[in-house]
Amino acid sequence: MSRSSYDRYLTVFSPEGRLYQVEYAFKAITSSGHTTIAIRSGDASVLVTQKKVPDKLLDPASISHIFHITPNIGCVMTGRHADARSQVQRAQSEAASFRYKYGYEITPDMLAKRMANINQVYTQRAAMRPLGISMILTGIDSELGPQIFKLDPAGYFVGFHGTAAGAKQQEAISLLEKGYKKGWKLEKTEDVVELALQSLSTVLATDLKKGEVEVGICSRSEPGFRKLSETEIDEYLQRLGEKD
Repeated sequence: MSRSSYDRYLTVFSPEGRLYQVEYAFKAITSSGHTTIAIRSGDASVLVTQKKVPDKLLDPASISHIFHITPNIGCVMTGRHADARSQVQRAQSEAASFRYKYGYEITPDMLAKRMANINQVYTQRAAMRPLGISMILTGIDSELGPQIFKLDPAGYFVGFHGTAAGAKQQEAISLLEKGYKKGWKLEKTEDVVELALQSLSTVLATDLKKGEVEVGICSRSEPGFRKLSETEIDEYLQRLGEKD
């Protein structure tokens, strides 16, 4: 049987032990044209992603890749936007169900585990297909502090100090690894935001503009997950420009 025969079915392994439909879901993420970077310190975590408006007639305010799941947990989605909205709605439903059942907010690691389990089921049933998205969750754990978890279409999740997803994923991860080995000096939330913006700008090899990027933050000093306004983003970008 040829490769084309094995990639027709989600549940059939190739002789090399590969599931081609799952691999195609990963390819959908890298071919999305967006790049996302997430970084955390001891006091804050930051999500930064590109914001592209494909048509001038579209309302830019209606386009976003960063979402609230609970008041304290947010996420950034990279890949197919329709799949992303479906995944976010399921995550919101799971978080609300947990709050109703146990009486307290779900923690970032529990939500990441639950969503990863759902993704894994999508890889073993013929009536479903893997979602072509990568979800990066962030939130403040009352015991562990800021947390970042990355989930993939195969149902794998793990925590990170810094990670990336999308078109320039490998370049961004290499840049973050070099910076982490040298030692990040992230004393304030502003330092984490600036590092994330600087990293994205370096990877894309271009100067960022306030309408072309989205930023979401969680910090110990300011409870809850929130998105920065364009004015706040512009202030950070001007500050970076002055440093350069």
